Amino acid sequence: MSKVIICANQKGGVAKSTSVVNIGIGLARLGKKVLVIDNDPQGSLTEALGYPQPDKIEITLATIMEWVLNEEEFDLDAGILHHEEGIDLMPANIELSGVETSLIGIMSSETVLREYVEMIRDKYDYILIDCSPNLGQLTLNALVAADEVIIPVQAAYLPIKGLEQLLKTISRVKRKMNPSLNIMGILITMVDYRTVYANEITEILYQHYGNNIHIFEEVIPMSVRAAEAAAEGVSIYTVRRHIVGGANRALF
Repeated sequence: MSKVIICANQKGGVAKSTSVVNIGIGLARLGKKVLVIDNDPQGSLTEALGYPQPDKIEITLATIMEWVLNEEEFDLDAGILHHEEGIDLMPANIELSGVETSLIGIMSSETVLREYVEMIRDKYDYILIDCSPNLGQLTLNALVAADEVIIPVQAAYLPIKGLEQLLKTISRVKRKMNPSLNIMGILITMVDYRTVYANEITEILYQHYGNNIHIFEEVIPMSVRAAEAAAEGVSIYTVRRHIVGGANRALF
């Protein structure tokens, strides 16, 4: 049975999608069968994997979640796209916003994504889920479906400031809805250690959270190459092979 790992942080722009892409492809390079799920109506993960117009994709996560909600039967391969670097993708687009709205007030609305994941998890070694930059219904669904949470945190003040709210949400979900949920660790991203500021922020993270939460020693540096990779719809391995290799070894 696969391990389900989500990248979550209600702050946008902290490299959640980039982390999912490169961790997923890194695992595929190690011979693992990997599915990445775009759980964000913005479709950032979908675009980063080479689909610049996600709104034109016929079957997406929104379609799947609607089918699950309506208890319809469907082919488990429906909507899954295959990336050239060896991973599968369940894409997303703006239609997912409508699904999120429809979940409000529905009984057991927080379990819809988990139902889908349970249908397909035996087909993969790892399922990685990219979350919306908020703590709404879609992120709640991801937390309920997950075994582990990776928290990408940019080495800056505002992302750290919002971290406590995310940790409280994770704790609440673990206590009430998903007892098996664990935090795999905090992944520090977009780091420029040439600046005093980045070093100070990293030190604050270790002081406030290092005793209770694992913080990965390997960090993801600030890199133009990472942005170039996303624009080209490929991983950092294709653009520059050594940046995230250490991070994958540390995570798994």
